Amino acid sequence: MKRILVGFGLLVIASTVTISCTRNAKKSDTYKPVIGLSLDSLVVERWRRDVDSFTRAATDLDASVKLRVANQDAETQIAQIKNLVDSGIDVLVVIPNHADKLTDICRSVVRRHIPVISYDRLVNRANVDLYISFDNEEVGSLMASAALSAKPEGNYVIINGAITDNNAYMINKGYHKVMDPQIAAGKINLIKEIWPSDWISDEVKSRFEQLLSEEKNIDVVLCGNDMLAETVIGVLSENRMLGKTLVLGQDAELSACQRVAEGSQFATIYKPIERLSLKAAALAVMLAKGEKLPATSTIFDGLYNVPYVKLEPILVTKDTLEKTVIKDGFHSYQDVFRNVPNHKKKE
Repeated sequence: MKRILVGFGLLVIASTVTISCTRNAKKSDTYKPVIGLSLDSLVVERWRRDVDSFTRAATDLDASVKLRVANQDAETQIAQIKNLVDSGIDVLVVIPNHADKLTDICRSVVRRHIPVISYDRLVNRANVDLYISFDNEEVGSLMASAALSAKPEGNYVIINGAITDNNAYMINKGYHKVMDPQIAAGKINLIKEIWPSDWISDEVKSRFEQLLSEEKNIDVVLCGNDMLAETVIGVLSENRMLGKTLVLGQDAELSACQRVAEGSQFATIYKPIERLSLKAAALAVMLAKGEKLPATSTIFDGLYNVPYVKLEPILVTKDTLEKTVIKDGFHSYQDVFRNVPNHKKKE
């Protein structure tokens, strides 16, 4: 496993453009770095996968990981990052709770010559050493394109992700890139966009219930993630609208894939977590050792162009469950089709 991961790190270097953006002195090849991993929360299923995979990969690369979980609180995360820095780390990997509230603390870490990686979510105006994520704009484009293929005309609703999360804006940009021409042509009527204050479902539930009290004719709901999609589906079910409205989400959580198999959720977006976590771990070790970073593009964080390693997301519908999440071992066939007893496995 160690040889595979080291080889993977070398492959990353060979297949990308090298950008010198390290902030610390180069260390020996035998140096064993300490990685500080600051996580927003473990509420969403996928983050547990990220942490487990990242930690295994880092350990196999002879690095150690200090994990802190902020339980969806920006001030807690700021305090935890300070604690990580004071405890002695060579690189900080942060999954931010808030794109703006963590700007100052990430800048202060950079000033102490400790490299910072924004993992999956970007910290605004912080000039981090690297942003690594799936192509979030493409996530939105894939969802909107799938919806338009199934419902080329009708009433649409967008339930965005947290207004504090830069990813939510990128996904929204992807929605509109695909939908705006159809809206301009009068084929799509965008009834409403909801921007919740965070990723917690309670606010979305009440606001979507209010919307349904005003408008029952909804053809498609695009949701910021599968947890929000589950909330929307629950409200639709309570209003006897399940099956009439297509609901789409992202993250390919097991419960979402089960809903896709059952037909209550039209689609989800699969982001192969191990591809992200393995690459992030390899790059974190490189940064910690003062090596040059590979990156194929940059992203503007509001003040700076930050090196950006971008991975491709995958659309999952009922027809593609077996050749995506199941084939990759992300979920098992038995788990996904648990509630579809008559489904025949494709050979």
